Amino acid sequence: MDANRVIVFDTTLRDGEQSPGASMSVEDKIAIACQLERLNVDVIEAGFPISSDAQFEGVRLVAQKVRTPTVCGLARCVDQDIDKAAAALEKAAKPRIHTFIATSKIHMDKKFRKSEDEILEMAIKGVRRAKSYCDDIEFSPEDSARTGKEFLYRIVEAAIDAGATTINIPDTVGYANPEEFGQLINDIYARVPNMHNAILSVHCHNDLGLAVANTLAAVRNGAQQVEVTINGIGERAGNCSLEEVVMALKTRQAYYGKYTEIKTEEIVKTSRLVSTVTGMIVQPNKAIVGVNAFAHEAGIHQDAMLKDRTTYEIMTPESVGWGDTKIVMGRHSGRHGLKSRLEDLGYNLSKDELDKVYERFLNVADKKKEVFDADLEALVGDEVQDFEEAYRLDYFHILSGDKVLPTATIALRHKNEIIQEASVGDGPVDAAFKAIDKIIDEPVKLIDYTLQALTSGKEAMGEVHVTITNNGRKFVGRGASTDVIEASIRAYLHAHNKLRHAQPKSV
Repeated sequence: MDANRVIVFDTTLRDGEQSPGASMSVEDKIAIACQLERLNVDVIEAGFPISSDAQFEGVRLVAQKVRTPTVCGLARCVDQDIDKAAAALEKAAKPRIHTFIATSKIHMDKKFRKSEDEILEMAIKGVRRAKSYCDDIEFSPEDSARTGKEFLYRIVEAAIDAGATTINIPDTVGYANPEEFGQLINDIYARVPNMHNAILSVHCHNDLGLAVANTLAAVRNGAQQVEVTINGIGERAGNCSLEEVVMALKTRQAYYGKYTEIKTEEIVKTSRLVSTVTGMIVQPNKAIVGVNAFAHEAGIHQDAMLKDRTTYEIMTPESVGWGDTKIVMGRHSGRHGLKSRLEDLGYNLSKDELDKVYERFLNVADKKKEVFDADLEALVGDEVQDFEEAYRLDYFHILSGDKVLPTATIALRHKNEIIQEASVGDGPVDAAFKAIDKIIDEPVKLIDYTLQALTSGKEAMGEVHVTITNNGRKFVGRGASTDVIEASIRAYLHAHNKLRHAQPKSV
């Protein structure tokens, strides 16, 4: 491997999914994994197979589906975990087992009640067992940033001797500062005699907002792999953001002297897919992928930009996949023109899928003077599903006002039947959701509702994300429309259809 190339290990499907409310269906995982393959990540950590049947199935199917990246499954240094991970990865073209054990004093004392020698023995045994299944083995001493250095050097050396090919140094609780974390990486190279026999990786959390800074400091001190997530999602305050690290290395290549093989033009599309699937909306001022990342409002900035874009842009929006956000389609655009533009955006739809999107597009184009790429992408996400929808919206009627009891009439198409119900509620959206619940008759609880405008102006498309629960399972739905009530209905219906799809086929 080129010494200057940084390996990108994406853990969106594993650590990212551990964000509260961000659980993904198996279909969601496959869709994201395929996009990560187009993004050209080196390693996809697809999940934690021992944790549930759904996790096992997700890892198994991702391992079958993607062929270019390495597919990784997480396992504790426990026989059952490792055996389960190996079974899930059986069909992978490039399998990796990632095994870990906590090594900081507080974790050893409170979680395990074991001594350093006992933890060391568990680590060696775990790596050896994993090695019996495949050659590519990653080992992580959990909470490395708070682990005693001498024990850290000792367990890293032992893991490499046992067969580990990658050693990951996690700042599990986001405790480190850049200077000390960079120094830790430098010290590991200096004090672990066999470190040259393995790749050194880092995995930083963002509890103090330093995950990206710590990761870049580690790269400056020789780290060869970075463990990241799309949009920086993850437990608590999240993980190191893939897009920020990758673009820092690309934009400041002369400073870092490193590069990745990420196809950066796929970054925005990947960000939007993860946001759509998880329901976690990207903040507008988020670096690289926020809608304001390349926006300029101040007059002095706009004047300078017109003269030379590099006055205020250190990278181009096109380089990360934003492209041109000016009007591209309108009410007079035909099916062929829509198909061509969607292909430019990376969507190759079947005839039936294109028909669905085109019908919605005409409705939007009749209401809006300007139809943007973001609008088109929302329509694709709204209409094209990885499963057959049990229920589709036929029509809705809302009666609401400050002196009127909000009432919604909803008609859904189920198989060849139109089913209609009406309900009142605490507002038009609540009334609509209650009418849908009457039709579908499935006990659910709404636990999250978010609304954002995709583009500017009074006719902007609104995108709604909802999260519902059913028997402890979470389902995220999304919907888009120029009418926020319609967007809400479509999002709620999408979540219900996901729930329906996840049930046994006899239901």
